[in-house]
Amino acid sequence: MPDGSPNNAAGYDLAVLGAGSAGFSAAITAAQGGARVALIGHGTIGGTCVNVGCVPSKTMIRAMDIMHAPRAAHRFDGIKVTAQITDWPALIRQKQALVDDLRAAKYSEVLPQHSGITYIEGAARFTKTGALRVNGTPLDANRIIIATGSRPYMPAIPGLAETACHDSSSILQLQRRPDSLIVLGGGYIGVELAQVFARAGTKVTLLTRRGLIPEAEPEIATALTQAFRQEGIAVETVQSYDRVAQRPDGVALSVTADGQARIVKAQHILVAAGRVPNTDQLGLAHAGIRTDARGGIVVDDRMRTSRATVYAAGDVTGRDQFVYMAAYGARLAATNALNGDTLIYDNSTMPAVVFSDPQVASVGLTEAGARAAGHQTRCSVLPLDAVPRALAARDTRGLVKLVADASSKRLLGAHILAPEGADSIQTAAMALKAGMTYEDLGAMIFPYLTTVEALKLAAQTFDKDMATLSCCAG
Repeated sequence: MPDGSPNNAAGYDLAVLGAGSAGFSAAITAAQGGARVALIGHGTIGGTCVNVGCVPSKTMIRAMDIMHAPRAAHRFDGIKVTAQITDWPALIRQKQALVDDLRAAKYSEVLPQHSGITYIEGAARFTKTGALRVNGTPLDANRIIIATGSRPYMPAIPGLAETACHDSSSILQLQRRPDSLIVLGGGYIGVELAQVFARAGTKVTLLTRRGLIPEAEPEIATALTQAFRQEGIAVETVQSYDRVAQRPDGVALSVTADGQARIVKAQHILVAAGRVPNTDQLGLAHAGIRTDARGGIVVDDRMRTSRATVYAAGDVTGRDQFVYMAAYGARLAATNALNGDTLIYDNSTMPAVVFSDPQVASVGLTEAGARAAGHQTRCSVLPLDAVPRALAARDTRGLVKLVADASSKRLLGAHILAPEGADSIQTAAMALKAGMTYEDLGAMIFPYLTTVEALKLAAQTFDKDMATLSCCAG
C-alpha cells in the first residue's frame, strides 16, 4: 500500500478525507481523470461496510437462514430437516476471514493500481485559519472532499455508559452466542441483527419507540412485526428508556410502556439507535463548514458544502446511508470538484433494502410522502397470498404496495415485503425512472412464478380484481 507524506511541496489537486467506500470512490474517480489525489485514512482501511457493516452482517444473515430452514420446513408435508450450531467461534472466524479478504481485495490491493493516489494514514483536521492538516502537518490541496463516514449512535440513557453494552460492530465479534439479548431500536440495523440472533437460538426482545422500520409504509411495518412475533421475537413499543443497570448475570433495562414502568432483563444489550456522522473531530467550524443538528455536513445538490472548494459525500452528510449511495455521491463530488459542478445528486429512484426475512424493499415515495408532496394518490396493496410464487413456496408473508398519482396514473413509489423482495425492487426503480404508469407496468411481460411478478399483479390490482383472472392473464 502506498504511504505518502502530507508534506507535498507541489500540492494535490484533491484531498479526500476518509478511506471507506465513499473515499475510495472519490479518489479513484479523480485519479482516473488524471488528478493528483491525497487519500487520507484514519483507522481500519475500508470503512464501515466491509469491516463492520454490510459484509459481516449479511454473511451472518445468510448463515442463520440455514438455521431457520428446519423451522420453516413444516410448510411442506413429508419433510423433516434439522440444523444446529456446533461451533459458534468457527462461524465468527469464517465471517471475519471474509471481511479480511474483501478488505484486501477491494481496498488495500486496489490502491497500487492507481498511480495518481497517495495514501496517507492520519487524522485530518481544519485549523483555526481553515487550513487542512494531517497529523498536524499542513496538506495543500486545491479541492477537498470529506467522506469520513459515520459511527453507531449511543443515546443518553442513564447508566448506559457504565454498562457493557454492544453496538452493531461489537455484537458480531462475540465469541459466545448470547442466551438472551435486548435490542434497542427498530430501524434496519436493529431488525436485521435481532433476527440473526433469534435464529441462532438467542431469546430476543426488540424494544422500539416508533415501531419496526418507522419510515416504511404502515402496512409493511405491521406485517413485519407479525412475522417477527411468529418467529418468537418479542417486539415491544415503549415510551422511554429510563435506565440501564449492569448485573452479575447481565443487564436490566428500565422502560416505560403503556404508562407503566417495567424492567426488561437479558444477558446482553445491543444499542441499534442509528448512526451519527464522524464530524466532531474535524474542526469544521474553523473552516466555515455547516452541519445539521446531528452533525451531518450540509451539502447542496452538487455535493458542495458551505465552504468554497470543499465537498462532502456518504454517511458524513447524514443522508441516504447506503454504501451504494455513498459511492454514487462521491463520484459526483469528485467530478464536480475537478470539472465545474455539472452533475446533480438525484436520489428520487434510490432503492432501499432491509435484509430481514421477509425483506423490506422500497423505492420512491410512500403514500404519506406523496400526499405531502402535493399529489392526489391512488394505492394498490396486494397480499402475497395472491402471488403464485409465494403460494408455490408456501410462504405468503408479506405484500406489495404501489403508490401512484391519481390523475396521471404515474407511479410514485413501490414498497415490497417478501422473502425475495430485495431482488425485485430494481425493476420498480427502473419503472419509476422511466416515468411509467401503473397501466404500463401492468401490461408488461413478467416471468411466471417469480417474486417480481408481484409488481405486475399489484399494478393490475388498481383496476382489476385478481380473483377474476387466470394464471398469466391480464
